[in-house]
Amino acid sequence: MAEIFPFYAYRYNPERVQLAEVVTQPYDKITPAMQERYSTVPNNLITVEKGKPSAGDSPSDNVYTRAAKALEDWIRSGILVRDSAPGIYAYSQEYTVPGTADRSTRSGFIALGRVEDYAAGVVYRHEQTLSGPKADRLELLRHTRTHTGQLFMLYTDAQRRVDTMLQSLMRAAAPIEARDEYDVIHRLWPLFDRDAIAAIVKAMAGQKIVIADGHHRYETALAYRDQCRGQSGGVDLGAPYEKAMMTFFNTRSEGLLILPTHRVVSNLPHFDVSAFRAAMSSTFDQESYSFASDAARAVASYGFGRALSARGSDSRRPIGMYTPGEFTIFRLRPEASLTELMPDVSPAQRLLDVVVLHRILLERGLGITAAAVTAERNISYERDMSAAIALVDEGRAQVCFLLNAVDVEQVTEMALAGEVLPQKSTDFYPKLLSGLTLYRLE
Repeated sequence: MAEIFPFYAYRYNPERVQLAEVVTQPYDKITPAMQERYSTVPNNLITVEKGKPSAGDSPSDNVYTRAAKALEDWIRSGILVRDSAPGIYAYSQEYTVPGTADRSTRSGFIALGRVEDYAAGVVYRHEQTLSGPKADRLELLRHTRTHTGQLFMLYTDAQRRVDTMLQSLMRAAAPIEARDEYDVIHRLWPLFDRDAIAAIVKAMAGQKIVIADGHHRYETALAYRDQCRGQSGGVDLGAPYEKAMMTFFNTRSEGLLILPTHRVVSNLPHFDVSAFRAAMSSTFDQESYSFASDAARAVASYGFGRALSARGSDSRRPIGMYTPGEFTIFRLRPEASLTELMPDVSPAQRLLDVVVLHRILLERGLGITAAAVTAERNISYERDMSAAIALVDEGRAQVCFLLNAVDVEQVTEMALAGEVLPQKSTDFYPKLLSGLTLYRLE
């Protein structure tokens, strides 16, 4: 089944740089403000991970050629140093659960994993991908021949065999640490002991792997592998491009957190919330939490929050909505049949809040088609509920829909069953830093 491998990682030289100053968030989570801030720091990975285009770019001088040159310069000058032995890297993230004061820790390990076609039944996806990001990542990989970001992978081991081995390592040695801009403490423990590595490789051999985050980068690795196979005229399973750098987390370990991604709706012609609610009244029971003052708003918000978090039975899970002056909870009416409402959707998918939202409330109620969602003509996404609500209050959106998170078990079960979730269904938190380890295809 799953094949994992130790590797000769390139890592930032602690004698030359402060690790926290040169690593970045994943490329697709880097905002323009973050990109500007990263760019002010010498040797920051941003030059590689998400370089800035220039008006004078040409085939010989562009974001991809500059990324390749930066890596070569850093290696030549000793900014990046190759480990002297192949290793596996224990990795933990200590973070504050958003919206609370609670601290939690998620632990896993970084290794190489064999790049497998989905049809092989080893690696499973849970999201569709878009062509634009894959084209960008493929061009970067062609030029740099280096994996700088982590693929976030899930496996399930109730016995926690690898977790137990890694915990022993973590207790025995001091970690390498970096604190990021979200106050997440990232800790890394290199493991070079051959017997310990062999035990981890053996424990992972029977696993099926689910991509939690990094679908575009995984499919980029697949595309690059296939191109290299075509150029070489055959399949060499030992070739560097047959593997990619991955970070593995056990679904049975602590600290796995998925945040909800809320939907913000704008640019709808003739939007009328009363007409919308009336149209949905035969399908959903509705609880209104209206307010006309700041004091009343606080009370309404509290009641709404409690109702949204009271998830109820699978078919009656709450979906929230906010329009100026009013919060609303939608719950499927007891007599409503999801089978009749969504006959072309699998039973497992019908139990997802996000599917009910898109197929019934958005598509039937507001006329927002799947094509419009993909094009993001009317829909944008916010992780933070207060940010979504603020967009409505500021008049930059007409309405927002507020969701509970998908469960880790739902994600893995549906992925292993060949199900693909709607776009932006999961937001695993925190993100894995890019630049803690690098895998050069050499």
